[in-house]
Amino acid sequence: MATELLSLRNVHAHYGSSHVLHGVSFSLQEGQLLALLGRNGAGKTTTMLTLAGLLPASGGEIFLRDKRTSNLSPEAIARQGIRLVPQGRRVFKNLSVQENLEVAAQRRDTAAPWSLGRVYQMFPQLQSRATQRAGTLSGGEQQMLVIGRALMGNPNVLLLDEPSEGLAPLIVQEVNESIRKLKNEGLSIILVEQNFSVAQELADQLVVLNIGQVAFNGSSEQVRADPELATRHLGIF
Repeated sequence: MATELLSLRNVHAHYGSSHVLHGVSFSLQEGQLLALLGRNGAGKTTTMLTLAGLLPASGGEIFLRDKRTSNLSPEAIARQGIRLVPQGRRVFKNLSVQENLEVAAQRRDTAAPWSLGRVYQMFPQLQSRATQRAGTLSGGEQQMLVIGRALMGNPNVLLLDEPSEGLAPLIVQEVNESIRKLKNEGLSIILVEQNFSVAQELADQLVVLNIGQVAFNGSSEQVRADPELATRHLGIF
């Protein structure tokens, strides 16, 4: 039976006076991939920022195992093992590929620690570009780099916010295959993904947000049996 690793309990979040998340609750099981879906403006990125501590929760609680994280700073949350790969492929452009990876290295007590060698094994293209400035990489290579940089922190939970956004279809396939490999290695992942078919294929669990609230929370098996459970909240016809 899967063990609950990360849980949101009645979480609220605001941007100034704008109330964006309205009592969001769901849990990520250890070693599983949870796909977070929803229309634009549904609150997906806000949820990821709140999990990472970059947007403080204005209500409710977030727990990593039995430790509350919703009262911690982003740096403390990262040290606890939650790492965010945000939208936009934010590499350190003037640093080399290897410097981008080394600057994020963090020793943590994990079963299979990540190192430069392991990241290069996962993303061979990065090894051949190790001394190249990150700002000169292709979009796909930059996406691999920011994922690799997050892995160098040896996370318990990896938060991926639309990693395939703006990439060519062939590169999207490469990135998705890398996510599949990470899941198969036992890494716990929350993935924001606009492509319903990709999310359904990769995920163990799907959570659909609608106007800052959970509209659906169920297993991939449930959705495969009745896709409308999720799609009716996504504007997919």
